Amino acid sequence: MTRTVMVRNLVAVAAITLVSVGLSGCDYWPPALQTQIEQLRSELQNVTMEKAQLQNQMASFNKVKEDLQAQVNDLTKANREKATMITSLQNGLTAAQERLAKSAKASAAKPATKVTQKAPAKKKAPAKATVKR
Repeated sequence: MTRTVMVRNLVAVAAITLVSVGLSGCDYWPPALQTQIEQLRSELQNVTMEKAQLQNQMASFNKVKEDLQAQVNDLTKANREKATMITSLQNGLTAAQERLAKSAKASAAKPATKVTQKAPAKKKAPAKATVKR
């Protein structure tokens, strides 16, 4: 019986030791694991730098995009103004052409009425003498 008590005590001590080591952690890192950790840290640092560069580029692109969008908005506004001006000028041209056509009809109709009245007789100019040489 003493032997079973000793085995139980030994098992209990071993279990407590394993649990305490498991909870406290182990300070030993194998060299291969340390190398792998260093590689991962350097990769993380590289990726962090690349991320910062990409964020800077993205900020720059967003600024360029905003500038171009402002230019597009300005050009769109100018285009609308020019289209309105063109429409106005076309309407003015059409009205001027209509007035010109009416004016031409009115001026063509007036000489026709004058022709029906007696026109004064025109005198013939004397014939030019031809000189023979």
